[in-house]
Amino acid sequence: MGDMTGMDARDTDLKKELDATLQTRRELGEEYESALVDSFLEKIDQRIDGAVDRRVRRQLAEQQMQTARDSRSPKATDSWGERYGFGIVSLVLAVPLSAIGGGVAHLPGLLVAWAGIVGVNVVQAVRTNPGLFGRRKSSRDGDWED
Repeated sequence: MGDMTGMDARDTDLKKELDATLQTRRELGEEYESALVDSFLEKIDQRIDGAVDRRVRRQLAEQQMQTARDSRSPKATDSWGERYGFGIVSLVLAVPLSAIGGGVAHLPGLLVAWAGIVGVNVVQAVRTNPGLFGRRKSSRDGDWED
């Protein structure tokens, strides 16, 4: 209904323009009627063009937002802390995990601890960057070309 209120205001402005044009015609006489009508019609054309331009810009903006939403992975909006914090925390935890794995099972324990750390980080990297290893790259490129 807010749109109707805007239309009422524009209609009121248009009526004022028409009244002013008719008043000017009365004052100037019939010889200026053609110029006054042309001027009034030009103002109407400008309003129509403005309304069409606004609608087109709004629709384009909506389409661009929808395209951006569709092409963006769920994690693309994560902040730096969310994207890289996991890796930093795992590196901080790597020291005690390495000490425990190396202390309990020596070299095999150390290797298992680091394999787990690397594995968890690879999974996180693939989850936050789906096309990281090129599996989806060709299909994503096709989407952009359409």
